[in-house]
Amino acid sequence: MHILPFGDTAAYMKFGDGINSEHQKTIQAMMHSLQQEPFIGYIECVPAYTNLTVYYNPLLVQQHTRTPSVFAEVERELSARFAKLNTAQATAPRTVEIPVVYGGIFGPDIEEVAKHNNLSVEEVIAIHTSEPCLVYMLGFAPGFPFLGGMNEKIATPRKSVPRLKIPAGSVGIAGKQTGIYPLETPGGWQIIGRAATPLFNPANEPPTLLQSGEYVKFVAVQEEDITWR
Repeated sequence: MHILPFGDTAAYMKFGDGINSEHQKTIQAMMHSLQQEPFIGYIECVPAYTNLTVYYNPLLVQQHTRTPSVFAEVERELSARFAKLNTAQATAPRTVEIPVVYGGIFGPDIEEVAKHNNLSVEEVIAIHTSEPCLVYMLGFAPGFPFLGGMNEKIATPRKSVPRLKIPAGSVGIAGKQTGIYPLETPGGWQIIGRAATPLFNPANEPPTLLQSGEYVKFVAVQEEDITWR
């Protein structure tokens, strides 16, 4: 683990280079420690695939520093916490089921995904719904989950020409990743279906349905089974 300054108000904790669930367990444990027992000056932390960015108020940290610099004090605090982490004691992550209507007007690229991988459309759906996917991080658009753990049998490159408008709830594949568009936005992922479950609402607390460290389980349903919002 390495800790680097990220400007004068944040520290960047790097846990490794490979994207895997073990790094994510460590990131989640570190987040939980900071949120449950924040150090003086702590503001928030933002998780990503292999790192955690910790934001702080340097003026508050400076008032209680034991070291020559503000960053050195934050580095000391984070290093001490990391040394005491026990990922085995972490709470079991939540799994959120997301109903999806696959194919047709809701998944215009599912046949392309099937063709690319020498599969039938039915096989693509079966594989996509077979195992829960880990939420590594949120980004790109509010509430957009970057998911890991998708079976590589349905991995498909992004579209060569992105669409200017993808409907909210669209479920896509890009390379070895899968994700859900929470808002209508441009994008180049291969769209295989659509979910009606809202992923982002600024009136909620938290405003995003999914959080990093949780799991998503896709469930295939028919259009008549969905209540569109």
